[in-house]
Amino acid sequence: MQKGINIWSFPGDMNITACIRTAKDAGFDGIELALNETGELSLGSTSDEVRSYRRLAEDIGIELTSLASGLYWSYSLTSSSAATRAKAKDIVRKQLEFASILGVDTILVVPGAVGVDFIPDSEVVPYEDAYNYALEAFTELAEDAEQHGVTIGLENVWNKFLLSPLEMRGFIDTIGSDYVGAYFDVGNVLATGYPEHWISALGPRIKKVHFKDYRRDAGGLHGFVDLLAGDVNYPGVVQALERINYSGYVIAEMIPSYTHHTKQIVYNTSASMDAILGRKKEGVIL
Repeated sequence: MQKGINIWSFPGDMNITACIRTAKDAGFDGIELALNETGELSLGSTSDEVRSYRRLAEDIGIELTSLASGLYWSYSLTSSSAATRAKAKDIVRKQLEFASILGVDTILVVPGAVGVDFIPDSEVVPYEDAYNYALEAFTELAEDAEQHGVTIGLENVWNKFLLSPLEMRGFIDTIGSDYVGAYFDVGNVLATGYPEHWISALGPRIKKVHFKDYRRDAGGLHGFVDLLAGDVNYPGVVQALERINYSGYVIAEMIPSYTHHTKQIVYNTSASMDAILGRKKEGVIL
């Protein structure tokens, strides 16, 4: 498996160029960029601007792994508003377009939400409505994904939706497209289940993997901690991924950032991932 890191793991004031250089310096094989509403790599970016990030990564000698986006917390594919759902689908299409330009094979998409506890006044959508909205959206968007040759990875998040690996598997299979799969987040499962079970159930539907760790007794967003500091059974996770013959990127998404010396989380994460993956340094397995 290859070792990557998501750009959200870096200090918020670091630009994309600095993040890519730091990821390379820290020993990562790849970096996952993110589509924003404004600013660098945003909905308003031109094709040439997007292409420049691909050239930059090539020049620095690091791969671009995939393209994430946090915009779906604001524009949900399961909103009761038809206008919001249409906006969300447009964002997916833009993300697919930019992913193709960047040369990555997968985008991360939040499939919608029934409710979101960590967003004040978040809309609560009836579960069956949310399911039907999401099914309609991804059945339609699968065609766009195929045209671009880029897979839509549905991430398991804290959205009160697609709550079990069997439901996620059934949802993906109902869509029935090779271009819609799972973007599996190891740490997000810990509050309600076990990542090894999800990996086994989802199997080859898993297109990309996020690594983070979670401490159950802390609870809430405060439960997210450094890799190997939480309750994720990482030996079991690696074994489960190996059993389904997953050989792609495992990508660290580190939240929250450090209060001081914020870049250090990137280097600490790289070392922890070497230990998790059994990589050798100077003849010693970390």
